[in-house]
Amino acid sequence: MAETKIEPKMEPKSVAEAKSAEAKPADIKAAKPKAPAAPAAELDLPVAMRDIAEKSVAQAKEAYEKIKSAAEETTDMIEDTYVTASKGISDFNVKALEAMRANINASFDFTRAVMQVKTLSQAVELTSSHIRKQFEALIDQTRELTELAQKIAADTAEPVKAGVEKVVKPAA
Repeated sequence: MAETKIEPKMEPKSVAEAKSAEAKPADIKAAKPKAPAAPAAELDLPVAMRDIAEKSVAQAKEAYEKIKSAAEETTDMIEDTYVTASKGISDFNVKALEAMRANINASFDFTRAVMQVKTLSQAVELTSSHIRKQFEALIDQTRELTELAQKIAADTAEPVKAGVEKVVKPAA
């Protein structure tokens, strides 16, 4: 014989209970009572706080503009310094190469002259004359290169000096 299973009989639910049981979690959240909306007057900030906030924003904008301006000026100063230094170094290198070329040409001229010497006294005289001329040339070349290096240093430092003076004078 087959056994029959008897399930307990459930009590019928009321219509409200049935709807509540079928409700989804999203429906439950939607069904929660909402807080009453605050009147618009209560959400407005007091006038004093609004003024403080507006002043703070204005001060922040002003500080940003000052920082931006200072950064642009600093960038310009660095660019000017770099351009001046680059041009100065280029000029210095050209002058040094000219001096080197003159010294090499003098050495070749001396070598040619020594090859044509017939006596020891002519060789001594030629050598002493060459050494004296080269020493004088070296002094002149050193003086010119030193003056040029000093000019380059002064010209390169000028934009930095002007920038520092511009910052220091308003602070004083």
